[in-house]
Amino acid sequence: MDELTEQAEHDARILGTRLGLTRRQLLAATTGMAAAAAVGLAGSHTHAHAAPAATGGNGVLVPPGKRGIILYTVRDAVGRNPLTTDLPSGFKEVFEELARQGYKQIEFAGYNQNSNAEGGNVNNVAGAQLLRTWLDDNGLEAEGNHGSIPSVVTDATLAQFDAQCEIANILGFGHIGTGNDPTRSSYLSDWETAAEVWNTFGERAASHGLKLYTHNHDQAYSFLLDSGPLDAAGNPTRSSGLRRLEWFLQNTDPNYVYLEMDIYWAHVAQHRYQSYTAPDGSVVEDWFDPAGLVSEQTTRFPLFHAKDGARNDSAAGWSIVPFGAGDIDFTTFFQRIGAKGYHNAMYEQDNASSVNSDGVSAPSPSLSLENSAYSYGNLAALRG
Repeated sequence: MDELTEQAEHDARILGTRLGLTRRQLLAATTGMAAAAAVGLAGSHTHAHAAPAATGGNGVLVPPGKRGIILYTVRDAVGRNPLTTDLPSGFKEVFEELARQGYKQIEFAGYNQNSNAEGGNVNNVAGAQLLRTWLDDNGLEAEGNHGSIPSVVTDATLAQFDAQCEIANILGFGHIGTGNDPTRSSYLSDWETAAEVWNTFGERAASHGLKLYTHNHDQAYSFLLDSGPLDAAGNPTRSSGLRRLEWFLQNTDPNYVYLEMDIYWAHVAQHRYQSYTAPDGSVVEDWFDPAGLVSEQTTRFPLFHAKDGARNDSAAGWSIVPFGAGDIDFTTFFQRIGAKGYHNAMYEQDNASSVNSDGVSAPSPSLSLENSAYSYGNLAALRG
């Protein structure tokens, strides 16, 4: 997709949501605006979804409109009872605080908040409309949600997925996804099944104007067991050298299935999975390069979790810390992946309410929001 086409599609999305149209209703209009852009009729106003820019120089690596946060990071604040504290509580107040800190993008981790927070139960259509109002009021753009993608395709699961997509359209998402890997299995047959399911739901998501994405953990970059002698249960015990998500990328439709790389877990995988047992029984060293994987097909990775880690002697090799307080070289990572300005970087810190910028366990009711402010500053400071 070229720059003018992507810009026109985003303009159509903004206009349509202001008019109360769903993403499905916008598809025809989007096509028309894209065509207009191609002949120079579209406007040139810049939005958060600006198309990829050329790399080089010492420019901003994560543009202001691409600096986001997944609400899992501040889940304690979203779930906080406003009757017992003066700290930001519930979606509305948390949105206000995150916008004040500078964030422009939000990724949901479900739609539940404390029942005493303004709006109460917002896990429904009316609640989504209210959430959208609060997002718009604070200049925030929601990009996706860690929801649940059905593991089988039936009329019932397709209807359930359609309902999720309609909520996503109300909230103005560009993507819809899950916080889980497509499967936790090591075996090729299970990944083949997952690929079929994801191709189906990915095409369904596209009919709603959405990109379907899966979020990874370290195991998803371990080696697929697809060859060699079989065990007692008839499962393969050795590997051809393909990592699970590498196979998944090769065997899902690039027009319908996308990935959200969690940069921290990808580095854990780099530490943990450095060799495999080949079909002939030999051990083959194979170093995983997260940025290299992305650069080979960068538009398959519209979202990232910008999660930092400090090196240690644990089995994982890393521990989670606020963004900018760790040892992951994000400057080099973002320089190498290509399509500068295309990716949406969501700060995530699983332990934000308990681990501070010194990497010390210091639980505090205000710490997750303090860490989000600290991390935003470091995300904004990336240059390359």
